[in-house]
Amino acid sequence: MATPAVQAPSNEPAERTRTFRTDIQSLRALAIAAVVLNHLWPLRFTGGYVGVDVFFVISGFLITGHLLAEIDRTGRVRLGRFYARRVRRLLPAALLVLAAAGALVYVFLPYPRWERNAAEIAAAALYVENWVLTGFSVDYSAANEAASAVQHYWSLSVEEQFYVVWPVLLLALAGWGVRRADDRRRRALVLIAVIGVASFAASVVYTQLAPNAAYFVTFTRMWEFALGGLVAVLASRIRLPRRAADLLSLLGFAGIVLSVFLFGPETPFPGWTALLPVLSTVAVIVAGTGHDRLVHSAVTAARPVQWVGDVSYSLYLWHWPLIVVAPFVLAGPLSTVSKIAVLVASLALAWLTHRLVERPAQRWRWWSTSTRRAFAGMAVGMVVILGAAGSMHAAYAQQSSYDLPDGPLRAGACVGPAAIADAASCPDAFGPPESAVITGAHVYWWAPEVCRPVDRMIYGDRTTTTHCDFSRGTSDPTDVWLVGDSHAEQWQGPLLDIAERRGWRLTISHFGGCPPADVPFAGFRTLWGPPEVAVCRAWSRDVSAAVVETRPDLVFTSMAGRFELLEGDLPPELAQERFAEGLVADWDAWADAGSRVFAIVDPPLNGDVRDPDCVLLNPQHPLECARPRAVALPPGDPLPLAVEKAARPEVRLIDLTDAFCDDQSCFAVIGGEPVYYDADHVSRRYSRMLADRFESAVDRAPGT
Repeated sequence: MATPAVQAPSNEPAERTRTFRTDIQSLRALAIAAVVLNHLWPLRFTGGYVGVDVFFVISGFLITGHLLAEIDRTGRVRLGRFYARRVRRLLPAALLVLAAAGALVYVFLPYPRWERNAAEIAAAALYVENWVLTGFSVDYSAANEAASAVQHYWSLSVEEQFYVVWPVLLLALAGWGVRRADDRRRRALVLIAVIGVASFAASVVYTQLAPNAAYFVTFTRMWEFALGGLVAVLASRIRLPRRAADLLSLLGFAGIVLSVFLFGPETPFPGWTALLPVLSTVAVIVAGTGHDRLVHSAVTAARPVQWVGDVSYSLYLWHWPLIVVAPFVLAGPLSTVSKIAVLVASLALAWLTHRLVERPAQRWRWWSTSTRRAFAGMAVGMVVILGAAGSMHAAYAQQSSYDLPDGPLRAGACVGPAAIADAASCPDAFGPPESAVITGAHVYWWAPEVCRPVDRMIYGDRTTTTHCDFSRGTSDPTDVWLVGDSHAEQWQGPLLDIAERRGWRLTISHFGGCPPADVPFAGFRTLWGPPEVAVCRAWSRDVSAAVVETRPDLVFTSMAGRFELLEGDLPPELAQERFAEGLVADWDAWADAGSRVFAIVDPPLNGDVRDPDCVLLNPQHPLECARPRAVALPPGDPLPLAVEKAARPEVRLIDLTDAFCDDQSCFAVIGGEPVYYDADHVSRRYSRMLADRFESAVDRAPGT
């Protein structure tokens, strides 16, 4: 899944009707600190992503309070002026950082990264980044790609969508045709409560059904704004005794801090678990209503805390692009010292942006006195960013046009996996790669035009199966299937090469994160929602039945079994045993139908044991990326155990481990070739260099 981000705070210094509250500013400081520390030290501040929820509550409180005050004062909301204030407040800094992030990506990141960054820069400029990431979160190929430099704009998109909808709803349902302020408040209270309850219910349900997508979608977050809005509606009636307010505020701050340390990537979120940071934020705001100072004010009203709150928006904007780009600038992974340097640089840029861009932009006479000019400035700024993103995409397209996924491979006794087979005779078997940049030639899922989708095993918009006919009219060609998750898909490169040479008809059926096995599947790395699990299980049953029905000569299968979860929270050994039994059940059926089955052992881990960009960051010293064999090959792969349990000659194991590891270490560059495409998958070029190993396995199998 994509890294969590915090949203822009909603300072409104131009709206003087509100009293400045140091407690709210300190909440901003705490929230942005949580997010930045989470991004820099994710293993220590595991739940720092809750900062986004703190900001959403603050925004709901401030914006609702302002809108209701305007309705009470004038009987309406001047929507144009409201949106223009948001433009002046948020857009200049946001567009500046988008432009800077694009420039940094173009200068420092390898060109294959330009495509996704360009798309997300455009999405961020249009405030739809959260929906783009929603799509990526359910696309397991896209989910393995490196994070873009503007991924954190997802929460700004949620915020902006809130700004668009909220004033219209309040004006239409709370202010229309009602003269008395009390009546308007009561109607607003009902409206916000209904929205909040509906959104919270949707958040809880959707977090269970589709947890990856639920994190980003707008409707799972609206209840957080709504709770802030409810506090704003009731603010005039909230007056707690000082001691009660002191206690409530301390409990609120403690709840946010606890969330930062108790939550983690595996916590179902937002859902009901978001209640802790959200209600804690509400507690602080409620406690501070009617009190200028509370017991915590000596700390929270201190100038350093207030200063962090002042620059929190710009700090949020700057910190993530610097984290993404810094390793490429420094030519190495971020150390503790370099992380501190990134933090200092982020704070400095935030201060400069706050002082030279944020504040002046709100006072710039040309557009501060005209709503139309504010929108015109917004349009011009967005067009400029979209043009820059388009130019970056065009540059990527030009560069990538030279990539040849099916082009000729380098050959030689010391090239690619051949080098590790006789490392003693190769002077630099694990030395620098010919090129450290992973291009389109390394894309593991590429297939030639002869491969066409087939009308079977289609689930919604997911087409799982492709047929590649290389038989050239042969009367009795060899039929071959490749089935599994993306860890089977990564082997289609060598099988396509063999199929073309031998005239095979190759059918490829894969489902990302889903094993073709008769097992109670529950998720990949994290638990999936019931609909995703149901579709996976349906495909697993269907593909097994299709193999039995079509009776292919050969079936190749593989999967990331170490990370595919089964129901029941089983101990690792028992889960592996159960997984192996489920595999044997399917393999027996395939073998009984006349197929020979080849189970491909999962290759050594990459992103789980090293930085996925390790080779890029150490192009001259790729041995820095080598990892001990026991670390890169942990126990848990069920395929070898399943082959042992099957105990029949028609079921064979293809173990390519010695093409990745020697007796001590597993490598990221071998024979001048980068081994991996991304954090999880073998490079197409490297896998194609193993085609002879697959052919040998087939030729040695009984019945060949």
